[in-house]
This record gives sequence, C-alpha cells and structure tokens, in this order.
Amino acid sequence: MCLGIPGEIVEIDGNEARAEFWDVEKTVRIDVVDEDVEVGDHILNHAGFAIRKIPDEEVEETMEIYESFLEGDEDEALDEIGAAEGQQLGIEGP
Repeated sequence: MCLGIPGEIVEIDGNEARAEFWDVEKTVRIDVVDEDVEVGDHILNHAGFAIRKIPDEEVEETMEIYESFLEGDEDEALDEIGAAEGQQLGIEGP
C-alpha cells in the first residue's frame, strides 16, 4: 500500500506539473496518470508522481478526510473513510 497526498495542479510543462499541497507547491510527474491532467485538476501524489486524477465529485470529501488527519483527529478521519467506502459499495451507515 502506498500513501498518496491530494493536490491541485497549478501549472503544466510537458510531463511535469506544479501542484499545490496546502499552500506548498511541488513539482510532480504526470505522465503515469492514465488520463489527461489539466490545470485545476486534483491529483493523488506519491513520491513525486501523480498516480491518479481525483474525480471532481470526490475532491471535497477527499480533502476533508486528509484535513481531519492533519488536524490530528484520526478517529474522525477513519470514520469518514469507512463511510466513503461504504457509499462506494452501496452500503448505508447506521
């Protein structure tokens, strides 16, 4: 399993892009993503490579989950992840 960090693409130059991660910009490779990436898209970054484009309908929820981890509320973040996985599987919560 790998840990990916979500970020927003702010500039593209060939196979490289600048992505913003909570007000920090980093260069990432975008040539391994299996679909076109454009400025404004959100990606999941691992070790300097954009490994997945985050669908628009998942961006807000994804960012909320990561922000819960950053705020130190692991239990809430894990609850959100479980709820998100359940929704994807068509399972409703309590």
